[in-house]
Amino acid sequence: MSHWQILSQPDVPDWFLTEVEAYCSHYPQYVAQLLWQRGIDNLERLQQFLDVESYRPTSGFTGFGQQMDLAVKRCQEAWENQEKVAIWGDFDADGVTATSVLWEGLQPFFSTSDSLSYYIPNRLTESHGLNETGLRKLAAEGVKLVITCDTGSTNLAEMEVAQNLGIDIIVTDHHTLPEDNPNVVAILNPKYLVASHPLYHLSGVAVAYKFIEALYETFPDIPEQPAEILLDLVAIGLIADLVELQGDCRYLAQKGIQKLAQQLNHPTRPGIAQLLRLCKRNGDRPMDIAFGIGPRINAISRIQGDATFAVELLTSKEETVCKKLAQKTEIANTRRKELQRDVERAVKQRIETLDLSTTGVIVLADSQWQAGVLGLVAGQIAQEYARPTILLNLDQSSEENLTLARGSARSVEKIDLYQLLRSQQHLLHRFGGHPFAAGLSIKAENLSIFTEAINQQFRQQYGNTTPEPSLSIDLTLTVAELGQDLFQSLKLLEPYGMGNPLPRLLIQNCWFKNVGNKNIKDYTGKMIRYIRTTFKVCDETKPEGFPGMWWGHYKDELPENQYFDTVVELDFNAYQKEYEVRIVEVKAVQQQDSYSVIENETPLLLDYRGKKTSVAETQDSVLILDHCPRTWEEMNQGLQEGMKNNCAIALTYSLPNPLPAEEIWKQFLGIAKYLSRTRQTVSCEQLQNKLRLSPRTIELGLNTLNHLGFEIEGGDTIQITGSAKIDLLNTEAVQSFLAAIQEEQFRCQYFTEVPLEMIREEGLSH
Repeated sequence: MSHWQILSQPDVPDWFLTEVEAYCSHYPQYVAQLLWQRGIDNLERLQQFLDVESYRPTSGFTGFGQQMDLAVKRCQEAWENQEKVAIWGDFDADGVTATSVLWEGLQPFFSTSDSLSYYIPNRLTESHGLNETGLRKLAAEGVKLVITCDTGSTNLAEMEVAQNLGIDIIVTDHHTLPEDNPNVVAILNPKYLVASHPLYHLSGVAVAYKFIEALYETFPDIPEQPAEILLDLVAIGLIADLVELQGDCRYLAQKGIQKLAQQLNHPTRPGIAQLLRLCKRNGDRPMDIAFGIGPRINAISRIQGDATFAVELLTSKEETVCKKLAQKTEIANTRRKELQRDVERAVKQRIETLDLSTTGVIVLADSQWQAGVLGLVAGQIAQEYARPTILLNLDQSSEENLTLARGSARSVEKIDLYQLLRSQQHLLHRFGGHPFAAGLSIKAENLSIFTEAINQQFRQQYGNTTPEPSLSIDLTLTVAELGQDLFQSLKLLEPYGMGNPLPRLLIQNCWFKNVGNKNIKDYTGKMIRYIRTTFKVCDETKPEGFPGMWWGHYKDELPENQYFDTVVELDFNAYQKEYEVRIVEVKAVQQQDSYSVIENETPLLLDYRGKKTSVAETQDSVLILDHCPRTWEEMNQGLQEGMKNNCAIALTYSLPNPLPAEEIWKQFLGIAKYLSRTRQTVSCEQLQNKLRLSPRTIELGLNTLNHLGFEIEGGDTIQITGSAKIDLLNTEAVQSFLAAIQEEQFRCQYFTEVPLEMIREEGLSH
């Protein structure tokens, strides 16, 4: 059970509340409170946030510069020379919609039967990204240009294979950047941009759309329809991929949902219309994607492995074909629900055998667990048990003569999962991901030692205690306030997502009646093994109650003769045509000491990371954090200072040193040579400011210089004499220093990207 943290009502200025009232007549105080808490604290941001038409989107040419020019030029050459072009996609919802955007968007330039094709790896037998087998297959078919989407950035070896096969590559992606410059025609990846750039958070489908948009802008006479017809696909991929909906991401999602909402009554994509009917949603809300369309598209590859037909489902105009494909998708999603429930139950049974007091990272494997649902279950387990969770399928097949366990990992709160895995990479076969989620494979024989080693690393890094699960609560309401007026007011903040979560509402001293549970039915009317409890929630303001549901729980968990406090999310059931709540968590009233109110002196966090905006006028008293933290401890020191002084905190830092590690080393070496030659002294603080590295890394650098032959004397102020006597790059000491720089840059990158909501939660938990 989570510890509940109730966000107290901020002191919203009257002028801000007045502006919000212009957008909503009901509950403007709640809307203003949410906006202010989420950093929407001036008129320009307020207007752009609430009024999509006031936002000015960024051109792909402006954002990606020369890389976009090169990509458009190479695509033009392929079109003019009638070359065969292949789209290399990915199997999740973002990758499938990105493939669909390129497939449909490029058709005015290429004949689909002869010149244009697409390739999506199989989730169960292939990994993400380019692979040599697929590239050789395309080369044999005469393909001369491959355009990736939602994948490919780090496939340096495969890019060399492609070049040897005579294939050029254009990368459109949003994942981890390669360590070296890739051997490609162009790479369109927003991670090359600063974190404050309006295109920085684009998902794979959004990058693909920017490419098509640039093509249409360059050759306006070729396409018969505008690029905007693709925006419904863009919205599906953006929201399903859980990217932070800021800047152009929010704009594209808003515009895309407007188009998606037209599909039921005026379908231009019969496949999407069929999916909406099957999931009983209208398509006018991001929740219809997050809980309806998105999981169904993802289910195809989770269950079948091959997601190729998903592109046809999304782009075909043939209603009969789309109906069959949508039903096939629905069957896969039904099977996914059952498998997910079964695996979750089996995992929990295994966890009962663990000593959780000594387990920091849950690592479990089983040959019966379906690989396609392990990421979903790992996420559920990680949140429920407040521990990073790694779930693996013991695959009896072999790869490179190895018997491998493959699976997924998910993390919680401030636990950097990627670094934990990286610390044990010598035991892993492959791994990749980010601080919150990862995929990995490992030799089955290494599982036992890996489990012990990663838990030992966890204890060294985070101590013997795991963080308590916490749940942030936005508003405290009564049952009488629930309904259409509140729903329409909160709907102004949509689309919800990373950095702008769906508001969680606390109802205190309530009770439940008309409680019942049953298995849900699939589209054929057949019962499936997935339970849902329905009820009416009541309190003194509305004893007759308000409808709601609780997924995956039974009626016995809501006895009708007891008082509760419950956290819910307000929703509209398009199928039942009624407003309802969904339970997030519920506690008996006598357990109310297990949550706390975050007092008003909690500082307001202002997010200016990577921006040049002055923050001097945002508050009377502002604590500016302009130093990029390397750890949560450093971040929390600044947050605690703001709490102590009861002032707002502005995060104004950016990436300290974007240069490659080798270049920073050369600078360090140059400084050493200069100081040795001139006999001047330097302070460690000066070195930190010059190279923009942490004291620990500077100390390691000085030790490296000493190892190479320089003499280092002094403490805070040092003198460097002598010169290097051995090879400068191939020594173990230099390589360790380079690794330390890269590690520090990775951590800095993390703190320039981590959502403000997480910073708020982590800082407030200390």
